[in-house]
Amino acid sequence: MAADDPFAPYADRLAGRGMPTEPLRGYLTGSIDAVLRLTVDGDVRYVVVDYKTNRLAPPSEPVTAWHYRPAAMTAAMIDAHYPLQLLLYSVALHRFLRWRLPGYDPDRHLGGGLYLFVRGMVGPATPVADGMPCGVMTWRPPTALVVELSALIDAGGPR
Repeated sequence: MAADDPFAPYADRLAGRGMPTEPLRGYLTGSIDAVLRLTVDGDVRYVVVDYKTNRLAPPSEPVTAWHYRPAAMTAAMIDAHYPLQLLLYSVALHRFLRWRLPGYDPDRHLGGGLYLFVRGMVGPATPVADGMPCGVMTWRPPTALVVELSALIDAGGPR
């Protein structure tokens, strides 16, 4: 993972502490809310979209867009293991596209994901923080990670 990747700390967290000890229910039974087909620089990319309704404000405060700035969403996503969720969704999309899209190239066609925290998206007046509208988190897992995890699933896991 690149050093500037917002979810690099998540990889470090898993390496240091591993997965949580509670059952992993839900990680393999969730569903992708939407897949968008976008044209970026003349290439078609497919992007996973997941809507979230998490309340990121403390219970004693009214919810504002500020609670959904990039740093707050990154921390919330790491705490909820959403990077793992997006990685698994990306693997599912990769496996679908390699089967259905002629000429599929994961470097070209996988576009990552959008996590849309709807409580932080307040319409046209949504504030922008660090170059991103509040409530919108984007991440593109490294292509090699998606492809390698897919191959690991094909092989049935480590032996």
